[in-house]
Amino acid sequence: MLPHQAGPPDEPRRPVEDRRHMIRRRALTLLIIVLLIGIPAGYLVISANQSRDSGKDKEKKYSATGLTQGWPSKVQRRLYQVPVPHPANQVAWYETNNWKTSRLYVQFRTTHDGLDAFLADMGLDRHDLVKDELPIGVRDREVTGWKFAGPGARSGPNYGAVREQKNPRPTQNMVVNFGDPAYPMVYVVSRTVP
Repeated sequence: MLPHQAGPPDEPRRPVEDRRHMIRRRALTLLIIVLLIGIPAGYLVISANQSRDSGKDKEKKYSATGLTQGWPSKVQRRLYQVPVPHPANQVAWYETNNWKTSRLYVQFRTTHDGLDAFLADMGLDRHDLVKDELPIGVRDREVTGWKFAGPGARSGPNYGAVREQKNPRPTQNMVVNFGDPAYPMVYVVSRTVP
């Protein structure tokens, strides 16, 4: 064992800490600890709540069934190659995805110029539309609630067309209803196989 060595004789001894200084020092230490732990913990709580809220919004969006009023996103329109023309109203859409097939359902009302622009963007023209052809199947009609014949159906002649493309590019089945001669209603199911 080494002997304990005393400090140099010329160095003054520290004064004993008074009570007020000790309380101030402990309060400052406590404040620093609270800030070091509290701020990150608060940030984590806020972040978790925002993440949970975001998840609920996404869940609501993706658990929706049937058509949603409004325009599909630009990404969806580009991916499924459904160029909704301007002007268009009564626009609604619905997307389904599974491991085998992804589908985008879109409906819109447009002018005759809008219809011609839509068909041209699809690589078609009015001569490709076949009267009374309904290429949108029963399953797809049940998903969207579209009715082309029978009670509750849109009146007026229906014309259909199919734009087939090689996978992975989408294939579009469409029906154009001329119940309102000035503003045709267009229904499209774009299907892609990943």
